[in-house]
Amino acid sequence: MSKLSIIIPVYYNEDTLLLCYQDVKEKVLSKLEDYELILVDDGSGDHSWEIMNKIALEDNRVKLIKLSRNFGSHAACLAGLSISTGDCATIKAADLQEESELILKLYDSWKKGNKVVLAVRSDREEGLFQKLFANIYYWLVQKFALKNMPKNGFDCYLIDKKVIEVLKLLDERNSAITLQILWSGFQTELVYYVRKARKIGTSKWTLAKKIKLVVDSLVSFSFAPIRFMTVVGGGSFIISILWAILLIIEKLLGSIPVTGWTTLMVMQLFSSGLIMFTLGILGEYIWRSMDAARNRPVYIIDEVVTEEEQIEKNKE
Repeated sequence: MSKLSIIIPVYYNEDTLLLCYQDVKEKVLSKLEDYELILVDDGSGDHSWEIMNKIALEDNRVKLIKLSRNFGSHAACLAGLSISTGDCATIKAADLQEESELILKLYDSWKKGNKVVLAVRSDREEGLFQKLFANIYYWLVQKFALKNMPKNGFDCYLIDKKVIEVLKLLDERNSAITLQILWSGFQTELVYYVRKARKIGTSKWTLAKKIKLVVDSLVSFSFAPIRFMTVVGGGSFIISILWAILLIIEKLLGSIPVTGWTTLMVMQLFSSGLIMFTLGILGEYIWRSMDAARNRPVYIIDEVVTEEEQIEKNKE
């Protein structure tokens, strides 16, 4: 008999968390023989933690993790995986945009021998801007980082315990757990679904966080930015040499006017801008190397509520 770990990252989900649990309980947990539900509070500033404790009192197979502050969904998922004891584990969002039955489809695929099962969006019931940003992001990842990224991308997935051990070994900061799963290269199957529009609450997935995800993904899994910097620098150097030869020829022919302030200023501004741009890209790599060298933990757990503790509370 296999055991399934279901991990739900929680960040300002007080308005959807209880509904999410009830939906998962009715449509998934009631059909499983052995499971554990792990709720991870990623530094929420609302009443999510209180609601999580109420849920845990109802079911002693619910485990709770409270991070000391907001570390991001990547760290929250890793924190949940770190205490999971199932033969496989899946990530479930608390915003009710994925149907809970999807978990059972992923679980059935895992039983067939697939170490990784990805829930890929066949369509999204979301706004034009959200669709456009998502499509651009997944195209960039597929083009420049990981060729096995599904066309429409994924957030929900189920992975075998062997994959979980690999993720623990990687211990990467400023990364994306979804890309780490693709990078691991285990046998993978795709399950398609339609992502619903969010009807309750507002997303905390801001534009700044989206941009950071793009930068982290490309810097962590692609040499394209460095290659781009090399190509631009090399091209600029060649153009400069050709321009210098042209200027020398014109000087020898006496066709260069005395005034040349505009040309000099344009070249100066272009060169300075190019240097700063390439240094910025290089700085992204240097900063990540420095951040990794600090050896800081990816997340910090403030509190853990286990099955045994819930049993004791229920006795009281």
